[in-house]
Order: sequence, then structure tokens, then C-alpha cells
Amino acid sequence: MAMQIIGPTSHYFYSQRLKLHYVDWGNESLPLAILVHGGRDHARNWDWVALELRKHFHVIAPDLRGHGDSDWAIGGSYSMIDYVLDLAQLMNAIGSGPATFIGHSLGGAVVLQHAGTFPERVQAVVAIEGLGPPPSMIVESPAHTRMRNWIEVMQALARRKVREYATLEDALKRMREANPHLSVEQARHLTIHGVRRNENGTYSWKFDNYVHATSPYLFNLQDAREIWGQITSRCLLIRGDESQWAGEPERDGRLAAFHDARSVVIQGAGHWVHHDRLAEFLGVLRDFLKF
Repeated sequence: MAMQIIGPTSHYFYSQRLKLHYVDWGNESLPLAILVHGGRDHARNWDWVALELRKHFHVIAPDLRGHGDSDWAIGGSYSMIDYVLDLAQLMNAIGSGPATFIGHSLGGAVVLQHAGTFPERVQAVVAIEGLGPPPSMIVESPAHTRMRNWIEVMQALARRKVREYATLEDALKRMREANPHLSVEQARHLTIHGVRRNENGTYSWKFDNYVHATSPYLFNLQDAREIWGQITSRCLLIRGDESQWAGEPERDGRLAAFHDARSVVIQGAGHWVHHDRLAEFLGVLRDFLKF
């Protein structure tokens, strides 16, 4: 019982002069597993998964730059290459490997890019809706138009004030609006770890508003496919049948870019599969990772 209620310890490492945070669930003698959250999320969103995995793995979950208790990037620029660099720096800092990498959404994309860049550091990869937008959702527009739009978005974000919630309950309500699948207990846990209390007594989300911006350079599926093709470990690609963002990699050709990948659809789940259907998700993990 004590092992179930004792939480993780906090640690820090540096990347590009940023002080980045991660939590460590202990059991260093076990195989390493790195859990990477998605955009506008935080490391503690993995807690329910970590409580199960910690029995079989040394679990570490980082806060991406601009998220959770990690520093915000100076200048407010967040890109895939920076996140992949940060993950490589984390691996250098903990001095361990190879590892099993599990990522959700943005975090799924990050672990796949890292796995293709450093295949020798990877034991296995699990990506929950981490392939990026399907080809059908990528809208082509002239480069100068994309650049102008991006600049306008960045300027608008500079004028944007951090949203304040009068009470924790108000922030909790917003959390549940973002993902109706969450139970009250889940939403409260995610909210408690996802907000900071301001000096005036209000609450605001920990993530940097600049993470809302997307690059003016389109998602480069050609480069992504080349990197995915360098992954030598087994890959598990998971998506929810109610999600609007994953597409069908079996039909649109993305699955074919991998040497050894399996695609699984979990029924009754949206984008946050590991929250929406935790038991089913853990069952798929057990089958894939053999624990």
C-alpha cells in the first residue's frame, strides 16, 4: 500500500541554458522507461500509468520546456527540434539506457523523432497519437503567407494576458470541458499539478502561452518518414476511435514507414487514450512490453 501512495521525486537538468524538470518514480535497478506528455500538459498526467509501470520499470517523466515546472523558453519559440534535443539531454543527464519511450500527442512525436535519431538508445517505443496530422489535414499555402500568419500569431500572444481562475474549482471546470472523458478525480489531480497559484490568490496554468503557436514551416511528412524509418526497435502506435486528430496510418501510408510497427485502436477513447480508457491502455502495454 505504501508503494502505491508514495509519489515521485523531483529533479532537474539543463538544455540550451533552460532548467528543465522531471519526476523519478524510483526502482533504479529496473529497466528504464521515459514517459513524455503532450502539448499544454505536464509530467504528472502520467501518474496512473506510472503507478503500474513502476512495478516493472524505472519510470521517469519529464516536463517539456514551457510546461509544468520546467523553464519557459526565452523568446517563446518552441519547436520539435528543441524538444528532441531536450530529450537527448535528459538521457545524457540520467546516464542510463537503452530505454522504453512512451509519448502522448506532441510527446509521441518527440519520442518517435528521438528514436529515429538515436536508435541505439531505444528498447521500444509507444506513441499515442504521435504521428502528427494525417496527410488529409495538411493544408498547403504559400510560404510567405504562413510566415506572415505566424508573425501575427506571435504578436497576438505577446499581448495576451495569462488567464486567471478565481478558484481551483474554476480551473477544474475548464479541465473537464477540455476532456469530457475525465472523471472528477482525474480532472482534479491533473488540475492540481497543472496550475500555479498567483500572488493575488488566483490560479493559472503552468504552460507558457507561446506553446499555442505553430511553426510557419509545414509538418514535413517526408522528413518524418525518413526518421521513422531509422527506428530499429519495435513500435506501438495507439489511437482512440473517437479522436479527430490521428487519422488512419494503415490506410494513408504512414505505418509503412516503420520497419516494425503495430497499430492499435482503443474503443471509446478520444485523444487522451491513457486517461479515457486506462485499463484497456495498460492491457495493450502489457501485451506489447511483456510485463
